[in-house]
Amino acid sequence: MKYLLGADVGTSALKAVLFDETGATVCSVTKDYTLQIQGDTVEYPAEGYWRLFKEALDEIRGQYPVDALAIDTQCETMIVADEGGTPLCNAIVWLDNRAASQAQEIAEHFGERSVYEHTGQPEITATWPACKLLWLRQNRSELWKKIGKVFLLEDYLLYRLTGEFVTERTLQSSSLYYDIRAGRWWGEMLSYLQLPETCLPRLCDSGVVIGSYEGITVVTGAMDQVAGAIGTGIVRQGDISEMTGTTMTLFVPMGEMPPYRADSKIPCHVNYDGKYCLPMWSPTAGIAFKWFKNQLCEGLDYDALNRMATQAPAGCEGLTFLPYLSGSVMPRYNPDARGAFLGLTMAHTRGHMVRAIFESVAYMLREHLSHFGSQVTRIRSTGGGANSPLWCQIKADVCGTEIVTLKNKETACLGSAILAGVGIGVFPSVEAASDRFTATERVYTPSGTSYEEPYRRFLALEDQLIGK
Repeated sequence: MKYLLGADVGTSALKAVLFDETGATVCSVTKDYTLQIQGDTVEYPAEGYWRLFKEALDEIRGQYPVDALAIDTQCETMIVADEGGTPLCNAIVWLDNRAASQAQEIAEHFGERSVYEHTGQPEITATWPACKLLWLRQNRSELWKKIGKVFLLEDYLLYRLTGEFVTERTLQSSSLYYDIRAGRWWGEMLSYLQLPETCLPRLCDSGVVIGSYEGITVVTGAMDQVAGAIGTGIVRQGDISEMTGTTMTLFVPMGEMPPYRADSKIPCHVNYDGKYCLPMWSPTAGIAFKWFKNQLCEGLDYDALNRMATQAPAGCEGLTFLPYLSGSVMPRYNPDARGAFLGLTMAHTRGHMVRAIFESVAYMLREHLSHFGSQVTRIRSTGGGANSPLWCQIKADVCGTEIVTLKNKETACLGSAILAGVGIGVFPSVEAASDRFTATERVYTPSGTSYEEPYRRFLALEDQLIGK
């Protein structure tokens, strides 16, 4: 029996899950951490990531053998280091927005079309590592002169494990200096940044053995959304997944890179197989439900609120919720958008308001799906929202598609473990392992309940408060 470790390093927590070669969960360790936030600056000590990862790995190894491991992380968290790999400052977390003016400078120099056609990113924001590197060159000149290695977070952990300065392509998709069409670093952007290519890691595919750590084979992983898609069974064109957690994210594999559209803010990334994928997201989904519970429903838990919502009818008797408590990103971009309940009467209850929140997320999902112009028949659903039968049924009815929930909830860790298993030859392919291990928990089919009028009402409210 082989034991495969998948580690998911999220924005505020690291989770490591050990699976056996049948896909069964053997044990799990979670390490929470708090980011250092000051204004637009969001950082975390680079060494802290390694310490937490090693603690989690040692806890698991204290109980079970580990044959191979792979790691997934968020794309844009960046660590700059000297030639010897020693970090020169804290990691600059993906949420960091210090480089807004540098993003504007890059946009003016290259133009959005050129950036998209090379990198798949339809807009230039402070999130991207290229913008943060330009900020370092312009604001930390002494540090800039010492940079010998530029890591993204997965790269840094792989380096600490093996001493190999490598990266994988899915992770670099949103760096803004990786050309996803050509499969190599984008020389024009590197020249503009004045960053030598020698400062960047060797490019690898996902699921490739790069070294070992104390007897454990270390394999390249994938960006978190790609790993999660593998663990959800989204490994073929035509498949689609949605995750309703704090945010709502969609993942759509694509055979071809979509052409540039000036009216689209949907990014295109490299998938684990060298093809493409569209990771779409909205900044508020489950967090809107959490906000409502914490601010307006003291003493009530989620189960109680779910029960209340089941008593409200579809369409909430004219009540509509706009869930943009943190702005709107896709498919309508408006960072100044705000949330609202519209249509409240004396007859409305907390149950109506909870159901209106559930329905609004389903409407966002349907609006996202409309971007593809073809009928989706089945969606794999994960995240906390998948634990609510009512919410899943609403999504099925609003979108006119089956909603499928999964038995394994740690999909990103499972996806990374699958890549580790492929790397050492336990599985013949990512697709074979993903098909085998993504067991269905429940299928929700459209009930025939119509949401056409409430959906039109939602879109009209978006037009008024967000813009077309």
